[in-house]
Amino acid sequence: MSNKLITTLSVLLLFCLYACAQNKPAQTDSNTNSSDSIYTYAAPSSADGTGKYYKGRDIAQVMGHLGADWLERPGRQEEEGTSLLIKAMNLKENDVVADIGAGTGYFTFRMSTQVPQGKVLAVDIQPEMLSMIQDKMQRENITNIQTIRGTEQNPNLPADSIDWVLLVDAYHEFSYPKEMMTGIVRSLKPDGKVALVEYRAEDPAIPIKPRHKMTEAQAVKEMEAVGLKLVENKSMLPQQHLMVFSKQ
Repeated sequence: MSNKLITTLSVLLLFCLYACAQNKPAQTDSNTNSSDSIYTYAAPSSADGTGKYYKGRDIAQVMGHLGADWLERPGRQEEEGTSLLIKAMNLKENDVVADIGAGTGYFTFRMSTQVPQGKVLAVDIQPEMLSMIQDKMQRENITNIQTIRGTEQNPNLPADSIDWVLLVDAYHEFSYPKEMMTGIVRSLKPDGKVALVEYRAEDPAIPIKPRHKMTEAQAVKEMEAVGLKLVENKSMLPQQHLMVFSKQ
């Protein structure tokens, strides 16, 4: 066989391999906790995306514990209306509340004063964040907070025990949103509710990276997938949706 023919065949083979690679189905993510393949992979839609998609949404990159100072920034109350958020939940003094993605405990500690006969479960997957909460609990002798180390797929909450779940700017970073929300729904009492707080993607003027915002329509689509229905989208927060969901 001549060198020219070998070269021609090699080029054709490389072309075929390239074409096959371009036409193969998007990679899916099937794991032991998924009943089906619900995640796909492609190029990130922006610099803050991961390239892992759920129901058309590019899951955002996670903000690590090194961003703790941003969570405790002095202007957060004015920027986000955090006291309005807690007031809108109308917590009862014996409620059990789960703060998912609790971070430094910004909302955990504020809610603990509202449930003196109940408790707040501060859930995070980063041990550094939980250590910050535990240190403050000890310094201030707070006894109605319990820290829980979650995983990417499980909040590790007790079943049928939670009155309110609070998710503030955390859900969009879940690597396994369906698995996490399935665990959260399992933890709710029959009349339990989820408060999902996300920066409004409908408003391009809000100065937050695109993948760290969500539209109401996208949130409803994803919550309905785990059996939650939208009860109300409260509009009092300056920049965020406060969407309340309950079991269908």
